[in-house]
Amino acid sequence: MRLERRAAPSRAMALAAPLLAVALTLGLSAALVAWAGAPVGRAYWLLLEGGFGSRLALTETLTRATPLILTGLAAAVAFRARLWNIGAEGQLYAGALAAVAVAGAGGSFALMIAAAMAAGALLLLGPALLKRLGVDEVVTTLLLNFIVLLGVSAMLDGPMKDPMAMGWPQSIALPEELQIGNLVPRSRLHNGLLAALGLAAALALLLRQTTLGFEIRAVGANARAAAFAGMPVQRVTVLVALMSGALAGLAGAIEVAGRAGYLTLDMSPGYGYSGIVVAMLAGLNPLGVVAAATFVAGILVGADGMSRQVGVPTYIADVIVALALITMLMATLLVNYRVAWRRPAAVGGAA
Repeated sequence: MRLERRAAPSRAMALAAPLLAVALTLGLSAALVAWAGAPVGRAYWLLLEGGFGSRLALTETLTRATPLILTGLAAAVAFRARLWNIGAEGQLYAGALAAVAVAGAGGSFALMIAAAMAAGALLLLGPALLKRLGVDEVVTTLLLNFIVLLGVSAMLDGPMKDPMAMGWPQSIALPEELQIGNLVPRSRLHNGLLAALGLAAALALLLRQTTLGFEIRAVGANARAAAFAGMPVQRVTVLVALMSGALAGLAGAIEVAGRAGYLTLDMSPGYGYSGIVVAMLAGLNPLGVVAAATFVAGILVGADGMSRQVGVPTYIADVIVALALITMLMATLLVNYRVAWRRPAAVGGAA
């Protein structure tokens, strides 16, 4: 048995792959729900109801989906160019820290957002440049996550600590004029969602309708062939790194200005890592990222209600998200490759 690359992957298979991955994920997770002693049908209904079944549930899901859209876009554009950005979590916190620093210095809202995007972009620029020297960007971006989190912790316990927080490590709250207004009254859903949707549409247009988008797709398909055709591979890689890091940094600024109002170490429950799952579920399609982020956010929000009513641990949401990534990778593999069976050669010869 061996894997053979398909000459022309089916478009229908590519569209069906995310749906099949989600179905397989829910099927495998059902076994864990049953093992926990809960009725599978009721548990999944409560999961769906908790994520989408009411005005409160839907607004909470969309609030969670906003940073996931941005980190999903960050991963999608980087992966399109085969720049494996695993550092969106650190870039998100770097953006949030830069936003809080600018706000504390009396900067404007535009300057705060620009600083956040610049911080995320510069954090990924280093690994992108080191890639030219043969340094694996998976390692560098992953390790930078821990470095940034330790730096944020030092700042929140030191010069940026709010003296009125009763010892709790958090920054000073942003002034009201620098906070993002609510999109839906009496909810936590803010206008950052509109920015995330607009950026998803803009990125989709860039990838499909511009010369840079064509170059990004060409570099991702085959960098050596793109260089042979005269495309500026290194310039494209640097531009992709700046875009990807800026999107992740923007996610941090929007979380601070739209939902939290100040920076803490637990502001992100892993949005940077979940963004990778979102990007893969979307097939690296910017518009698909919106749907995938809403699905993942609904799972995370709905798991809380399911846990309270049927006693299933909330960690099942993390298991579902992780299984979704694994099954999507398997589905993508089967879209591009087929399993070929080779008969064993006959032993011995004719008498």
